Formats: sequence, C-alpha cells, structure tokens
Amino acid sequence: MKLANLLVNDPEIETTNSQRWLYALGNLGCSIPYQAVGAVLLFFYTDVQKLSPLWAAAVMTAYAVYNAINNPIMGYVSDRTKSRWGRRIPFILFGTLPYALFFAALFLAPFDGATQPIPLLIWFIVALFLFESLATVVQTAYYSLLPEMFSKFKERTDVSVRMNIFMTVGLLMGAALPISLAGLLGWPMMALLLGLITAGALLFSLRGMFERQASMNAPQVPLGQAVKATFVNRSFVTIVIAQTMRHFATSVAASGLAFYTKYSLGVDPASSSLILGAIFIVAAAALWPWKHFIANRFEPRTTLLMAYALMGLSTIPLFLAHSMLGALATAVIMGIALAGLLLMGDVTLSDVIDEDEVKTGQRREGMYFGMSGLIITLAYALSSIVFGWISTSYGYNPLLATQPESVALGFRIFMSIPPAAGSLLAILSLLFYPLSGKRLKAVKTALEQRKQKPLP
Repeated sequence: MKLANLLVNDPEIETTNSQRWLYALGNLGCSIPYQAVGAVLLFFYTDVQKLSPLWAAAVMTAYAVYNAINNPIMGYVSDRTKSRWGRRIPFILFGTLPYALFFAALFLAPFDGATQPIPLLIWFIVALFLFESLATVVQTAYYSLLPEMFSKFKERTDVSVRMNIFMTVGLLMGAALPISLAGLLGWPMMALLLGLITAGALLFSLRGMFERQASMNAPQVPLGQAVKATFVNRSFVTIVIAQTMRHFATSVAASGLAFYTKYSLGVDPASSSLILGAIFIVAAAALWPWKHFIANRFEPRTTLLMAYALMGLSTIPLFLAHSMLGALATAVIMGIALAGLLLMGDVTLSDVIDEDEVKTGQRREGMYFGMSGLIITLAYALSSIVFGWISTSYGYNPLLATQPESVALGFRIFMSIPPAAGSLLAILSLLFYPLSGKRLKAVKTALEQRKQKPLP
C-alpha cells in the first residue's frame, strides 16, 4: 500500500466493491474491543476478580465521562489535521497497535479484589483510561471517513450493510465469546487473541481507504464555535438523542446478560454467549431485508421509528422468560430490531453532516462524530449507574458464596425495563427530527450542485 496515494482530487469518484469491503473490515477492529468492554468487563472485574460492584460501576461511569470529553476534542483535531496521508488515516495507521495493546491489558490484571482491592482498582482505572484514549483516536478517525468516502445514499447503505456484517462478527467475538474463550484459554490469552484480531483488521482495512483532497482545504473554525454549531443543529441533536438511547439499550443488554443468565435463569453464565450470538446472527441475517424491503422504500427516519418500536417491545419478554428457550426466542426479535438500528445509524448522521456542509461550506465529519460520541457515551455512564443501583438494591454482592433470591428479580428488571424506556425516548426524539421529506431532498440536491464546484 502506497500511503502517498491515499488522497484523491476527483470529488465525484465512486468507491469500488473492493474498497467498500476493505473499509467495512475496519469496523471489526472497532467493534471487538468496545463490545468486550461493554459486555464482559464489569463481569470480569466483579464476578471474576471480586472487585466491589459499586467501585466497578464508579470506574465505568468516570470512563464514560472521560470518553465523552475526549470524543469532540479528537474529532476537532482530526478535522484540522493536514498531512500527506490526509486528516484521518494517520491516526488509524499509528494508533492501532497501542489501541489493541491497551485493550488486552484490561484483562491482564494480576490482582484479586478479595485480598488486593486497591491495586486491582488502580490497574482497572489506568488500563481503562489508556485504552479509551487510543480508542477515541482510532475510532473517531475511522468513522469520520464514512461520509467523505461514500457520498451517495446507495453507497452509504451498501457499505453500512457490510460494516454491520463485520460489526456482527465483532459483537460475537467481543460480547458473546469472551467468557467461553476465557474458559478455554484463560482471560489473558483471550484478550491477547482478540487484540491481535483487532489490530489486523484495522491495519488491513487501510488498503481500501482514501480521503478527498478538497476536504483538506476547507475553512476552519475555532473549537468553541464548532461545538456550539453542533448543539444548535436540530437535526443533529434529535438524531443523536435517539442513537444514545439505542446504545443505552444495547449496553444494558450486553453488560447484564451474563448476570441475567447466571442469576435469573440459573444457568452457566457462558450461556449468555448463545443468547448474544442469536441476537447478532439474526441481526446480520436481517440487514439485507431491512435494506431491500424497508430502507429502500422509506426514509431513514421512518425506518428508525420501526426499528426502535420493535426493539422496545422485544425487551419486555426478557422479564418473563424462565428458561434458555424463552430467552433465545426473545433474542430473535431483538436481533431483527437491532438490524434496523445498525443499518441506519451512521447513514442518518451522514445526512446531518451533508446538511451542515450545505449550510456552512465545511466538512466537519470529525466534529460531528466526536460530538455524537460525547453524547452517546453518556448512555454507557447511565447504564453503569443503573447497574450499580439495581444490583446493590436487590442485594448482589460478589463476595457472597450464595446470592439472595432478590438478585434474580433485580437482573430481570435491569435487562427489560431500562432498554424499553430508552427505546420509547428514542421514538419521541425522532418525531422531532426535521431531516426528512422535502428538506432531505433539498439537501441532497444542493450537495450535488456544490460538488460541481469543489473547494479550492
């Protein structure tokens, strides 16, 4: 790969089939670590390493706040970066290896919370914050390339399907398999293996990436003005609230599932891999039907409304399920709903970025994805707070050999009520999303006209 050729001058260039697959592959490297952190990190530090759940929840909340601050700053920096490789690609090229290394370090903790709680807590904090710093660098750069490389709706939905196929693989590997892999290989080897796959996917995907030369010459604005511009953008605010609720619902489901299977269903927590696997495999299989039968016939907002409605309804049966069979049946419905949410998430944000370019003449993908990351990260903080509150309220204590009966009810509530409430709030937010109908068509028309006069 010749990095010097990753800048292109043609504003009308369309991506090839190979470039779409290669770019999408990078989503595997973005998905694995974050899914593992969201799905099994709390379980690892509390149930395996015996750290206090309140301490663990506090660390995860602080991590989410730090992530929120980090995202817009990194997005702003990448928007203003100029190099012979572009604005985004250098961060992926040089940040990937340390990003994968710090992810693995999270599961290499040499301390036991029962006898060495303070050293374990310090290891947890340091490893998590170092991981987050590098993750923000790499992932903000990666996702910011999406609207720049793929300018047409057909391209975006096409690459979105491919990205979400790899995301599904990442979900399986990062959320569904770690507990099972740790049982076979041990937690350290599991983490090192997933870190190696993460780095390989992102570095190989660079072969399909490019940036448009015109974006390097766009006018720049101060950080404060850039932040303000996103918060007064109604299209951005409403869509990012909806996306935040999606991440809240999936974060609750992923982080609570091992506890739910162990304490509410009374089965081996490794069985959570089967439920998560069912969700993600069904989601991957449902991507094409969502694209062909719904996204190609309805606007993005309508498609998202359908998906959120189905997601909200699908979480309720988890409260009622008393067997793996019932949980697996619910997982199928959740997977179908998740496919619609995954398909349209980055597509709608790309539409918002297009609208901003029409209004301002600037391409600020990094800032918008960074601010999106800031707000969405609050979902993980909220999920951690709810986990700490419900788990302790219902008597969960990892130091007890046998948990009280109330713990089973607590994790049923955690897995069902908060995700349903989040889906309802997302629907309410989308009702105020203005980028649809004539307004959306006008933005697309104006953007095509602008491309005929590329930035100098």
